[in-house]
Amino acid sequence: MLNEEEKKKNQQSQSRERRYKKKRYRGNEKTVNNARGRLKNFRQASILAVSITGFLLIFFSLSDEDLALQAQQTEDISVEEYQTGAVDSLLQEEKATEEAIGALQRFWDNFMYNGPKILIAIGFLFLAWLLIRLIRYILRKSLDRLQSSKGIITIVMIGLWLLVIGIAVSIIAGDLRALVGSLGLFGLALSWALQTPIESFTGWLLNAFKHYFRPGDRIKVGDVFGDVYKMDFLTTTIWEIGSPYQPGFVNAEQPTGRLVTFPNNEILTGTIINLTRDFPYVWDELVICVANESDIKFTNHVLEKAATDKIGEYMKEPSHRYREILKKAGLPSDLSDKPLLYTSPNDSWTEIIIRYLVGARERRQWKTKLYLHLSAILEKDENKKKIIPVYPRQQVQMISGDGRPLDN
Repeated sequence: MLNEEEKKKNQQSQSRERRYKKKRYRGNEKTVNNARGRLKNFRQASILAVSITGFLLIFFSLSDEDLALQAQQTEDISVEEYQTGAVDSLLQEEKATEEAIGALQRFWDNFMYNGPKILIAIGFLFLAWLLIRLIRYILRKSLDRLQSSKGIITIVMIGLWLLVIGIAVSIIAGDLRALVGSLGLFGLALSWALQTPIESFTGWLLNAFKHYFRPGDRIKVGDVFGDVYKMDFLTTTIWEIGSPYQPGFVNAEQPTGRLVTFPNNEILTGTIINLTRDFPYVWDELVICVANESDIKFTNHVLEKAATDKIGEYMKEPSHRYREILKKAGLPSDLSDKPLLYTSPNDSWTEIIIRYLVGARERRQWKTKLYLHLSAILEKDENKKKIIPVYPRQQVQMISGDGRPLDN
């Protein structure tokens, strides 16, 4: 049963396919015939149009005179168009020339209008320059004795120049209010852009009035230590001095030969140590180590006498000046004019510290002189038995059960 149904279905599908092919073939054949008919009609119409056109050309053909007249008219039209284009280009060139001449004329008119103002401003600046030079000369002569004369003169000069420039610009601008507003905005922008230079200039002004340091002083600012070489509005340059507290070429207070420059804003933010401004002397110490078996009292007496003989006379003048400064400041002024000795016990020896007052730039020289003098004193025969030098050693001490030392 199934096979018969499948056969019927196959036959039906085949018959439908044959009918579809026949319809499709008929449709294609009809389309081809229609296209052939249209092509045949197009050919006939084209032949007819060409024939009619040729007939009209023969019937209505122009003579030679007519052709010559038509060519002349064409040439006339071309000449007119060319002349019209040339006229337009000439008009454009003339317009551009007029605009350029007008711009030059306006520039010249503006120059002639502002020229007298510019000349007046230039003449005013020249006269102001002469007047400022005279004022500076007068201030230098009158304020020469003041320590802050340099700072006062600088402030006065800056104020005068700002005033002169403002007046000169207002002469050209003709509106003082607009000038003031522009200067205010310009100054605000500069204050933000030039913050560090302004701080450095402020530090220079502060130093000019307060005199934290001057050229020739030995100072320490931050990590910089040395003698002030020169100063300007923004920076300070010093000859570097070696220090045992920081790495460098020289581990002592002597010049290294290097120039170090730092900005003046360090005056506002850093700590300034001046060794030579009001009192060019410093306290220094020399440590002499002796064995604990030495006669400490005798050793102190010998070293004190030797130090006094060597540096006592030198200390009288700085000690007197030091006492005067302390009295003016209301501080205790009980100060000795001789070297002072202090004793400090250590683990295996005793330190005898000699304290003395010397010039800030002579510290190392005096320490060397004093050490050599004391060494010669300690080497004398009468001192060797009571003053025993320190040297590396080891010692074994026997003790009893209760912790007491035993005699060997």
